[in-house]
Amino acid sequence: MPPKTAQKVENRSGVGEKTLRKARTIPIFDGCRERMKQFDIPTYYRSGFITGLKRMRNARDRMKTDLDPTVLNFGNVRIMLARHFGFCYGVENAIEISYRALDENPGKRLFLLSQMIHNPHVNDDLQGRGIQFLMDTAGNRLMDWKTLTPDDVVIVPAFGTTLEIEAELAHLGVSLKQYNTTCPFVEKVWKRSARLGTDGYTIVIHGKHDHEETRATFSHAKEDAPAVVVRDMKEAQAFAKYVSGQSPAEDFYREFEGRFSDGFDVALHLQRIGVVNQTTMLATETQAIADYLREVVQQRDGSADHFADTRDTLCYATNDNQRATLALLEHNADLALVIGGFNSSNTSHIVELCEEKLPTYFIGSASDLTDQNRISHWNIHTHQLEETTNFLPAQRPLTIVVTSGASCPDSLVESVIARLLEMLHAEVPIEEAVEQARQHWEAS
Repeated sequence: MPPKTAQKVENRSGVGEKTLRKARTIPIFDGCRERMKQFDIPTYYRSGFITGLKRMRNARDRMKTDLDPTVLNFGNVRIMLARHFGFCYGVENAIEISYRALDENPGKRLFLLSQMIHNPHVNDDLQGRGIQFLMDTAGNRLMDWKTLTPDDVVIVPAFGTTLEIEAELAHLGVSLKQYNTTCPFVEKVWKRSARLGTDGYTIVIHGKHDHEETRATFSHAKEDAPAVVVRDMKEAQAFAKYVSGQSPAEDFYREFEGRFSDGFDVALHLQRIGVVNQTTMLATETQAIADYLREVVQQRDGSADHFADTRDTLCYATNDNQRATLALLEHNADLALVIGGFNSSNTSHIVELCEEKLPTYFIGSASDLTDQNRISHWNIHTHQLEETTNFLPAQRPLTIVVTSGASCPDSLVESVIARLLEMLHAEVPIEEAVEQARQHWEAS
């Protein structure tokens, strides 16, 4: 169980030693009005200087209009940090609830339906404190659910869960209401889907059909309307041929097998459509798919009246991180390091963006930087770990882009930067570089 007083514990995040949990203030924007939410998360997920830089930028740019990176100048090496990266609202909310569940239920069995978020450091820490997982990320069961009792505590992860799983656990007497960490922005997609269904639209979900969040969104969506999942623009283009009538209806059931709701009727259910998304997908791709399908409906009907405008389902954090990454890539750099869990969808899309401009390495932590000549990194295309030698260019000064996914603790980013500075024998102390950055933003 997590201690309720500050004491030293095993550090699973790589930085920091205390388990004392302190509130972190995060700005949440509702139109032009800012509300503040306090999250109580373990301090070992935080970073003194990175959290400080973020707060400084947020205080000076409350409306998030400035996407320029923060530059830390260490003399022979410059680190460029994206304007937005790291834990988002939904992740911090999920972490707070999970650790509270541990505090509030001493002696009880605690379970997570699956990984809390797609970061192994957070999941390992929760498991180390006694939380067991009921499923893996693919939905395979890791234990016999018939052994669950009404006294057991089951936590819903940030991705949410399906209505079918809710019903099965309710039949066993297990409640999911007390510790439901479903991201509010995921729930927003569900609510939007319900409205689409009420208005007679078929729901097109842009997402990876085997991802936990998409499985949950599909489950909720199909309760209110016919639903189908498309992964990318290529699949959207194939789907569009059925919307326009170019492809025979009978081929749809083969081409989209396992990705449409029961009773789906191509002849009836493609007359009115609206697009929602898995919140961790590329926001630009979701919008491009929506714009494309809108044009297909426009050409078919002579108007777009039968297409629903659903751009409001894009997650603010995913959008902010991706916009910040694109702005970051407008600056010259030598390479990029993206930090996060290798099964993290939003992180893999940041990697995609960086790969278009720079040599990019997707790493999990500072331990992947083995020495100055080698780096262990995840290939998002082959889904395999690779090792690259001589990954750091020889010229100096060297400019390195550093960013992370929405499920990556700031402490991991700090440890990666510290490791880079050690490997490169940085000429300027970190305190001095951070102070220079602070003075720059105060003067701007």
